[in-house]
Amino acid sequence: MPVSRVALDDGRNGVVKTGPGVQAEAAGLHWLALPDGPAVPRVLSCDGNRLVTEYVATGRPTPEAAAAFGRELATMHGASAQTFGAAPPGGPVDAWIGNAPMRNEPGDDWPTWYAEHRVLPYLRTARDAGALTTADARPVEDVCARLPELAGPAEPPARLHGDLWSGNVLWGADGRVWLIDPAAHGGHRETDLAMLALFGCAHLDVVRSAYRDASPLAPGWEDRVGLHQLFPLLVHVVLFGAGYAAPTVAAAHSALRLAGPS
Repeated sequence: MPVSRVALDDGRNGVVKTGPGVQAEAAGLHWLALPDGPAVPRVLSCDGNRLVTEYVATGRPTPEAAAAFGRELATMHGASAQTFGAAPPGGPVDAWIGNAPMRNEPGDDWPTWYAEHRVLPYLRTARDAGALTTADARPVEDVCARLPELAGPAEPPARLHGDLWSGNVLWGADGRVWLIDPAAHGGHRETDLAMLALFGCAHLDVVRSAYRDASPLAPGWEDRVGLHQLFPLLVHVVLFGAGYAAPTVAAAHSALRLAGPS
């Protein structure tokens, strides 16, 4: 979606975004704006396909900001959601993750919901487009078939940013971490954390340590990173092509190692 920085009538700077996903993004920003959660830009207006938010001046990543972010992220996840796949209040069921459509269908069982509404739809799209071969798809399908044994202990639905790669984590000039461009929905909190690790995040070890101090993760969470990265990797295959096929297959094999031979 086109994005531009603009000068507002009151002298402040703002960010204008246009496109079909702005209603979902605005609802997500409102939903993620919690007193003790990560900072998110204020929605100044959202009309039709045009969203205006406050501009965030950026600074340098610091360990102090990373530790605070870890604690704030735990608070955000702990604010919960009604179900897995729940859209933010007032947000559409048909939402977006980046430039890819994302449907927020509710479900009570995370393994089933993750397979049916996050992994398999993008796997089919990627395979139909020729970005994944049948051989590439097979281990991903195996993961979906075995998700109940791969998922780890049951978790309640968490309030997710949903597209938490490093480009959507702004290190503000005010010393705080700001989250932008959410694909917010109810999901598994390990998915946000796994996505932070996917393309690198400054001071990631500090973020995760502070998160675990505030809200301990279930045993084996480090081994489940590949499982939770399958969804964003498949989105990248759909958007950018076969260049992301190899890491997607590697993530599937990483997840399958948790269960051993079938």
